[in-house]
Amino acid sequence: MTKLDQEAFESKLREAAEQAGSHDQPMIRSVMNRSDWMTLIGLAVIWGSAFFCIHVAVHSVPPLTYVWLRVTIAAAALWGYLAWRKEPAGLPKSVWGSMILLALLNNVIPFVLFGWGQTHIASGLASILNATTPIWGVIVAHVFTQDERMTPRKIAGVLLGFGGVALMIGADLLGSIGNNVLAQLACVTAALLYALAGVWARRFKRQGVSPLSVTTGQLTASAIVMLPVALIFDRPWVQAIPPVNALAAIVVLAVICSAYAYILYFRLIDSAGATNALLVTLLVPPVAIVMGALILGEVIEPRDFAGLGFIALGLAAIDGRLLNLFRRPEPRRAAS
Repeated sequence: MTKLDQEAFESKLREAAEQAGSHDQPMIRSVMNRSDWMTLIGLAVIWGSAFFCIHVAVHSVPPLTYVWLRVTIAAAALWGYLAWRKEPAGLPKSVWGSMILLALLNNVIPFVLFGWGQTHIASGLASILNATTPIWGVIVAHVFTQDERMTPRKIAGVLLGFGGVALMIGADLLGSIGNNVLAQLACVTAALLYALAGVWARRFKRQGVSPLSVTTGQLTASAIVMLPVALIFDRPWVQAIPPVNALAAIVVLAVICSAYAYILYFRLIDSAGATNALLVTLLVPPVAIVMGALILGEVIEPRDFAGLGFIALGLAAIDGRLLNLFRRPEPRRAAS
């Protein structure tokens, strides 16, 4: 190899190394595509039903035991799935510290806070407080990330969406804000933790951990942490055996609302970022209301349609593509 060829080879080698290093940062789309939106809507449908199941579960099972059962069944289901597929877990020792923190932020603490909170306040009010998650998400992502910065469009969209949720739930529940302050504060704290968890979960893409592996690791860590907590504080062996409907609700929460839903959620974070993924909490209350109308025969009131309109406007503002249709195209410069 001549000296010139060797210099050219080394130059190409340095260029390739720089390009490889550029992939260390996650590639996040600020505008969601059709697949992202379908995932978001699917998550909203799943988690929209979760509040009904939680309400059934926590009125028969102590909150700490409920959380332990939920995450343990979910983790067992995922390990069983991996064994059936004969796939490795894909969880090196180096990620377990981050995984335990994710479990605390995304499962252990918020599940306990919402479980306890819903024994003192209505599920509708809990869903309103849960819908503050994307507001926290915009703030947290702005502080801790470089590619999900706060913009006026995002802020306006989130506030419009939150206003729509509040309008749908109604003045009756909003009037109860201030009662059971500790329970409401618990739900708001849980919403903040969800936002922190969404941003924290971004690191696993850089580490090459798949959404399935993240979900398995998170739920496994949650089960390990919750076991001694439930045994010490709830003493489940002295509790009455829960009714069948409560056990069925916990199984649904574990397999569908935790194991399967979190795979979708972490996949959405990988592709569209934490801020977009956290928008699911705006869609959960309207989905719950629509499901109540379709399944339970509940009446949808005019304010529900108005609330849906506000949520749609908020999501459109955050997405940005609809607003771009109304912008005047910039005049093309004449070639000189």
